[in-house]
Amino acid sequence: MFRTPLALFRTLAIAEAVSWTLLIGGLILRAAADLPLAVTIGGGIHGFVFLAYGATAVLVALNQRWGFGPTALAVVSAVIPYATVPTEIWLHRTGRLRGGWRFDESDDPRDRRPIDRLLRFFLRRPSVLALVLVAVVALVFVVLLVAGPPGGKG
Repeated sequence: MFRTPLALFRTLAIAEAVSWTLLIGGLILRAAADLPLAVTIGGGIHGFVFLAYGATAVLVALNQRWGFGPTALAVVSAVIPYATVPTEIWLHRTGRLRGGWRFDESDDPRDRRPIDRLLRFFLRRPSVLALVLVAVVALVFVVLLVAGPPGGKG
């Protein structure tokens, strides 16, 4: 399904934009129709997709060997409504999403770094990678839910 970093990143960038729509729609329904449940649902979906996008951005950044700047831009773009889509377009146009997954070690000396070896280990086992990512995102999501919304519960 996600045969390339581009396919995975693009999917999550679009999902993040859609989740913003759900959150904003929920806020409108809460204000206009007194439906606070709409924010709970839209906000929950947005929060989970937000975290999944962040994890995906870091995974793709490691695979593509982005520097700090493009990585930070990709992650921070999720904070601004709909910014993940133009960020994905820019990353694609600048060639930062070109190429495939780095399953095998190359002659590049960076391939011998522990983080690159760990990346290749998980890339060769996509189901394990998916389970680990979902577990980490779910754990962070639960911790944030327990901590409560920014600024308290009103």
